[in-house]
Amino acid sequence: MTPTIYIVDDDPAVRDALALQIKTQGLKVVPCDSAAAFLEVCNPRIIGCAIIDIRMPLVTGLALQEMLIERKLNIPLVFITGHGDVEQCRIAFKNGAVDFLTKPIDHQRLLDSLRRAVRISIQQQRQEAESQDVHNRLSRISSREREVLELVALGLSSKEIARELNLSPRTVEAHRANLFNKLDVTSLADLIRFYLTTLEATGLKLDADDTANNR
Repeated sequence: MTPTIYIVDDDPAVRDALALQIKTQGLKVVPCDSAAAFLEVCNPRIIGCAIIDIRMPLVTGLALQEMLIERKLNIPLVFITGHGDVEQCRIAFKNGAVDFLTKPIDHQRLLDSLRRAVRISIQQQRQEAESQDVHNRLSRISSREREVLELVALGLSSKEIARELNLSPRTVEAHRANLFNKLDVTSLADLIRFYLTTLEATGLKLDADDTANNR
């Protein structure tokens, strides 16, 4: 997929100049003359980033950044400004900006910033896809199977899990077999690896809300 670079600036001359530079690199360009126009076309599910002017009428670049955060639109941002402002730069970076460039913009630094932003976008897309896959697979298991999964990952045997959950060992074995089938894993190592991936993707222990069924 060709990365998409949004250019958000109320100055048409700036948009045209940046677009010309960026297109020579084989990148797709979407010019926007305002924050509102950008929000209408922004697609956080594609690989790319946005170049945003700090000083725009109605909605400033920093205000747009805050709106994106509030709406959970995860897209890397490169800010540009005609006025070096340390405080604005600090706020932009604090909120996750990739870079802050001062006009007139150095061509090579712009390209370096865009490459970095695109790499971040690719990483974000990969992480989101992995997280979605985890949630999709978790939705297949019951809350009881979830409990068995957690205890298996802790290294407990079927007999130990049976005592912990007040079940028969045969029932625990059935739950383990269901986990292998529903989570599409073929070995105990894969099962534990999936559990660790789940922790990384969610940041929390498995939640009953992730499951589709009751015990």
